[in-house]
Amino acid sequence: MGLPSINPTTTKSWKALEEHFKSVKDLEMKDLFAKNKNRANDYTIEWEDFYIDFSKNRITEETFKLLLSLANEVKLKDAIEAYYNGEVINKTEERAVLHTALRGKKTDTVLVDGENVMPEIFEVKTKIEAFTSNIVNGTRKGYTEKAFTDVVNIGIGGSDLGPAMVVDALQYYKNHLTTHFVSNVDGDHVNEVIKKLNPETTLFVIVSKTFTTQETLSNANTIREWFLNHGSQEAIAKHFVAVSTNIEKVKAFGIDEVNIFPMWNWVGGRFSLWSAVGLTISLAVGYDNFNSLLDGANKMDNHFKTEDFESNIPVILSLLTIWYNNFFKAESEAVIAYSQYLNQFATYLQQGIMESNGKSIDRNGKPTNYQTGTIIWGEPGTNSQHAFFQLIHQGTKIIPADFIGFGKSLHGNQDHQDKLISNYIAQTEALLNGKTKAEVVKQLESQNLSKDKIEELTPFKIFAGNKPTNSIFIKKLTPESLGKLIAMYEHKIFVQGIIWNIYSYDQFGVELGKQLASEILNEFDFNTIANHDASTQNLIEFFKKIR
Repeated sequence: MGLPSINPTTTKSWKALEEHFKSVKDLEMKDLFAKNKNRANDYTIEWEDFYIDFSKNRITEETFKLLLSLANEVKLKDAIEAYYNGEVINKTEERAVLHTALRGKKTDTVLVDGENVMPEIFEVKTKIEAFTSNIVNGTRKGYTEKAFTDVVNIGIGGSDLGPAMVVDALQYYKNHLTTHFVSNVDGDHVNEVIKKLNPETTLFVIVSKTFTTQETLSNANTIREWFLNHGSQEAIAKHFVAVSTNIEKVKAFGIDEVNIFPMWNWVGGRFSLWSAVGLTISLAVGYDNFNSLLDGANKMDNHFKTEDFESNIPVILSLLTIWYNNFFKAESEAVIAYSQYLNQFATYLQQGIMESNGKSIDRNGKPTNYQTGTIIWGEPGTNSQHAFFQLIHQGTKIIPADFIGFGKSLHGNQDHQDKLISNYIAQTEALLNGKTKAEVVKQLESQNLSKDKIEELTPFKIFAGNKPTNSIFIKKLTPESLGKLIAMYEHKIFVQGIIWNIYSYDQFGVELGKQLASEILNEFDFNTIANHDASTQNLIEFFKKIR
């Protein structure tokens, strides 16, 4: 069956939303709260340890109904069934999209080409569990019989961003192993990491589906050369493992076949942390915590799959993005996590969201006549309040923002947590209400300023307010709640792609520059240069002079 291919702008709901937008685009959210005293409750979902308040959005009851109608009209329910049933929804690459299966239950049945993949998934999970136990407990040792102290993950894109973000987010739960990540082909990156390592006690995890990715293989070979200055060729088998599908290339590198963890072509890189790509996560926080991460994601999977759209968290968040992106013409969304543990979360989402939905060709192979994709950015609060919040509060752009907060401090410092969460709540209130001219004048008058000075300062201190936010409040940052949060955004990506009628699971846009880079690399050592534009030619010549 695959996915439906419906241009959203041709639907009745989209046309109705266009008309509706004209009448509500200037509405003040403050007025909506004043008219409906129960608005906060009407637009809040409490699910397990999650509390989602989307009442501070520029929507009315009619807006919400029309957005839900749009979801139905583009046959979102059918698309969700195809997604979970292992149908080939990544049509351009002829693949199913089944990262949800990776966190499924052992008793589930998920068919790919008529075969149930769950036994194979659990076979790999068992292997991850045993390997993790042996490394963490010191049963498995290095070539000098010393226990491992450090783990280095070598990968890029989804083979780096997901594991790196989760390990950072769950550092409270980490064990004694020190984890490092090498991704950039910049040689200074890998050499700075090597400086900190003892080859006798370091385990290297090379993550590359094809074992041909330039950045990953360059870093792996550099580390291999460094390692061989200390250990023998035979020692590589004790210190290097791989997550890959290319067994022959991995073996040629020197890695024992027993130390290869498989991947599947029905898992895209940016959704792969739930697979053996998450081996470094398991090593860093222990297998039980890694499994809890998967369980949390599975709970969100079930919520998304079974919940009615009007109370379905990923669906609602997706529809709000559509509303701002396609009707208010907002180009970006901020993700502000009030937890230093989530300092890499927005970076991780940038790949997940922008690589998935940064498309301009629809599922019919036609150019889209509407905007797709959103620019994702953000930093943790309260740091971000002292950086870019000025633009959100008083700038000229509409920037919807997700505010993520946790009720409990992991280290139990209530004073700090109270200050953190007071800022978390206050910022959404400030973005909603702003500050009126009358309020500014009253405040300035209390400072005994002259009338002229008050008139001069007043325009600069007014806040328009009416800035949309979602409050995602979670009781505590645990492996399980993090799994739920990541899966929530994964399903949001899926819903947006369905509504925009694009294929979210390929990424051809990353290939062209990489292909050209290979050609240019070859030109650095030869006198002849291929036919480039004048600017590119000059850059090549300049680099050859200074290298």
